Amino acid sequence: MERERGNILSRIDWFTIVLYLSLGIMGWLAICGASYSYIESDFLEFLSLSERTGKQAMWMGVSLFTGIILLCFDKRIYKDWSFIIYIFFTLLCIVTIFVARDIKGSRSWISIGSSFSLQPAEFMKFATTLALASFMSRHGFSLEKKGDLLGSLMLFILPMLVIVGQRETGSALVYLSFFIVLYREGMTGLVLLTAVSAIVYFIVGIRFGDVHFDSLEVSVGHYAVLVLIQTFSIAMVKFWCKHDRSALVLFIVNTVGTLGSYWIAIYLISFNIIIVQYLLLAFNAIYLLLRVRLEKEKDNLWVVLFIAGSLAFYASCDYVMHNVLKEHQRTRIEVLLGLKEELSGAGYNVHQSKIAIGSGGATGKGFLNGTQTKLKYVPEQDTDFIFCTIGEEQGFAGSVTVILVFAMFVLRLMYLAERQNDRFGRVYGYSLAAIFFFHFTINIGMVLGIMPVIGIPLPFFSYGGSSFLGFSILLFSFLRVDADRNVRL
Repeated sequence: MERERGNILSRIDWFTIVLYLSLGIMGWLAICGASYSYIESDFLEFLSLSERTGKQAMWMGVSLFTGIILLCFDKRIYKDWSFIIYIFFTLLCIVTIFVARDIKGSRSWISIGSSFSLQPAEFMKFATTLALASFMSRHGFSLEKKGDLLGSLMLFILPMLVIVGQRETGSALVYLSFFIVLYREGMTGLVLLTAVSAIVYFIVGIRFGDVHFDSLEVSVGHYAVLVLIQTFSIAMVKFWCKHDRSALVLFIVNTVGTLGSYWIAIYLISFNIIIVQYLLLAFNAIYLLLRVRLEKEKDNLWVVLFIAGSLAFYASCDYVMHNVLKEHQRTRIEVLLGLKEELSGAGYNVHQSKIAIGSGGATGKGFLNGTQTKLKYVPEQDTDFIFCTIGEEQGFAGSVTVILVFAMFVLRLMYLAERQNDRFGRVYGYSLAAIFFFHFTINIGMVLGIMPVIGIPLPFFSYGGSSFLGFSILLFSFLRVDADRNVRL
């Protein structure tokens, strides 16, 4: 093995470590603000291991020490041991379902003594990232091969299902961030379009399902979803299949059919215009199949499948909403979409969080001076809703500072990922950036009330030893891989 000259210390990206330490320190100060009480007589006593601030400081030290150890390992070790680590943590997460105590409906914590506990799911992200990077760096790997694509999907769908079994839906959803990595490595954008369109169908269909046109007994949500399916499918023919003639024909027929049927229903004879939208979608599918048969435009088959899949998904939305989702999950979605206002129930956390952030003003009330947090108005204010403490104590200026530092951190990880000389390092780096971006976006979004409350921590800020240690292991192992990027194995 040929090594690049120079000490390991000279090859580490110290700028990333500075950002990591900055986020860690800001996070610990936020936990102090969220946990400190006016009745505390001695701040030093408040920092003991019996308090959350003391425990978090201890875990920060453990994480930093672990990170230093990880920097001593060779890049080859991470790659060679990736699947063993993956299997170990997968089995550990499965065992956790049966041995963990039920805590607020979740079975994801393994107790260590009487004072500490670990959440194996936090380390599963590291194991999955390693395994995915190793699998995708194999010789001859290509996402165009069905076996390679399926294998990549299964590597993160399996732990996702296991964590759902622990009743940790929020943590499980984080694994969707790996789709970003697959897209970077050459996966067709059709998959991302399908995912985005499914979300749009669900939101529009549920939010406006009971809203009707003023002059027609037609659901606005139902009608809008069918028009969206037409729009997305025509765009696919134009920009993905690159069949300009087919796209033009479909655009003209669908535009004339949609506008014409609406005008007739309003001014001539009232009828259910949704029937016309279904007929137009049927025309689109038949036309595209004929083009496959006559002009050999085989890509059109994917568009036909997209249309059929979109209709099937939308048809299942109402059933999932009322028969699959639990009542508290359904209520959270209804509150988020503005269908229900429940300030004493599902919307209480977000409502109090907004009050705390708004009360901070431009510059905040000052460190340890937040009234909403001191009086414990915001539930989970030192874990999932830690950002509201920052907003109240540090105000708009402090909140923007945290967001900017975190954005710099994610962008830096993307830069490091892009400069890797092999696919293993690049996939690892982008997986890391995607995971942090997902946590950051969803957590702050749910605190501000623009994302559903799914219960995931803000990295390096939310209280939790497993979380801080898990994120640190992810980061420092990648920094070691990056340090060896010019080393040929």
